[in-house]
Amino acid sequence: MEIVLRFLAFFLNAFGILVNKILDLVLPRKRPKFQGIRNPLLNKSVTELVTHLRRGEISSVDLTSAYIARIKEVNPTLNAVVEERFEAAMQDARLADDFIAKARSDFDRIALYTKYPILGVPFTVKESCSLKGLSYSVGSLIRKDMKAPQDGDVVELVRAAGGIPLLVSANPEFCMSFETSNNIQGRCLNPYDLRRTTAGSSGGEAALNAVGATPFGVASDISGSIRLPAMFCGVFGHKPTGGLTSTKGHFPYSLTDPQFPRMLQLGPITRFARDLPILLQIMAGTNSHKLKIEEQVPLKDMKVYYAYGFSGLNCLTHPVVDFDIKLAITKAVKCLERGGVQAKKLDLKFFGNSLEMALVSLVDLKGLPSIVTQRHDRDPSMRLLIVELFNSAIGHSIFTKEAMFLEVMKRFNGLIASGNMERYREEVKKLKTHLNQLLGTRGVLILPTFHTSALCFHTSLVNVTGIDQMLLFNILGLPATHVPMGLNQRGMPIGIQVVAAQYQDKLCLKVAGELEAVFQGWVPPVPHATESSK
Repeated sequence: MEIVLRFLAFFLNAFGILVNKILDLVLPRKRPKFQGIRNPLLNKSVTELVTHLRRGEISSVDLTSAYIARIKEVNPTLNAVVEERFEAAMQDARLADDFIAKARSDFDRIALYTKYPILGVPFTVKESCSLKGLSYSVGSLIRKDMKAPQDGDVVELVRAAGGIPLLVSANPEFCMSFETSNNIQGRCLNPYDLRRTTAGSSGGEAALNAVGATPFGVASDISGSIRLPAMFCGVFGHKPTGGLTSTKGHFPYSLTDPQFPRMLQLGPITRFARDLPILLQIMAGTNSHKLKIEEQVPLKDMKVYYAYGFSGLNCLTHPVVDFDIKLAITKAVKCLERGGVQAKKLDLKFFGNSLEMALVSLVDLKGLPSIVTQRHDRDPSMRLLIVELFNSAIGHSIFTKEAMFLEVMKRFNGLIASGNMERYREEVKKLKTHLNQLLGTRGVLILPTFHTSALCFHTSLVNVTGIDQMLLFNILGLPATHVPMGLNQRGMPIGIQVVAAQYQDKLCLKVAGELEAVFQGWVPPVPHATESSK
């Protein structure tokens, strides 16, 4: 354990708790002005939509039009869209309808949807994941007006499965913040409270999913960038097993570090847990066989480990988990026990050096471009970094303060003594082996995704010590799913994180599905218009 690092983390953590409490008291919730969902098509899961399309009960044109209309309705409030391709999407929808119409018999349509499993279903893409011809600035003023030269691999797989991309959505500069705000687009607002952030870096996708403006989104996660926005916006998000999905086409990216494609993973964000298996299989591409989705594990044969947070000295430098989130974990465990699952509370003492392991793994990442120089082979001087960090803090820089802070921390080795770094690397390897053996092919670990609900803007840095309980599972390469568990007393979404051993993603998804069936899952930020009018 690094004394200086922990001393600073303790005071940062205490200050963050104080800031959160004060802002919760003085800032009333600001609800959006747009109406709830009126078109029933927008309340259907991807699996339901596929069934209706295959049977000819709805058309892709009508479906795509409905989502475009919803996006136009909510985006002026949320600011989640970077660039759209609505006209091209409508052309794609007409082409999909032509394909479906030509398959006249049931057999032909089944064959068609075997080849194109989501034919005619629209979707949205996080800007950093690369959608050909659309914005690829990734929140950087220096990259403004840059367009993606081609689809990223995962986007290409989803399009090849028949999906119709609608737009690219907002992310922070270089994806280096858990507030989706940058100097090109400004803030993406949380639909449950417009004074709060959607988190990051997949904040645009989470916001659009939360308001029913997309059936699902392609997002990316290197330190909770799928799971945290999913939590703040009350939807499901899955970070796959490390190395399962291709990271080609994502920015930022490292061409030289073999660990980077294992830490960064692309995955789905969606309102419905039942959509996760098919979406994950599509995104996994040629690796989908590793998931063995078809080999289902009965709930009664599963084992659940759970914890409410870190233990021992480690908990002193991490935020206290909200009571509502602890209660959600208890409810989830009791629910699964009623289904025959064996549950055991786990002492997370083996995570004692979680902060050090997380920081060492981030510092070790090589080949990533600097925010300042935009190159992976030329770092800026330390003096320039400090100057830009100060300027960004007072709003006089072209770079965002959160991204600059992370780059400066990386240059300072995360405040970890160089002589101790190898010890933490070895600890990561041992921890990976331990958790894979503990969870095996039947076990999951239930933890808080984050210690509290959506944060106010400009508070992410004082809450940064809460990130490592997500980041660790990127480092370890284990799959993790955020499961929404309703709203807290302030009316904000909360949820839990479900983790499994490598390539046991299906266990995370199964637990997500079971809990959705009991606890409702996604709760819309604005009641559906059809419901409110009753």
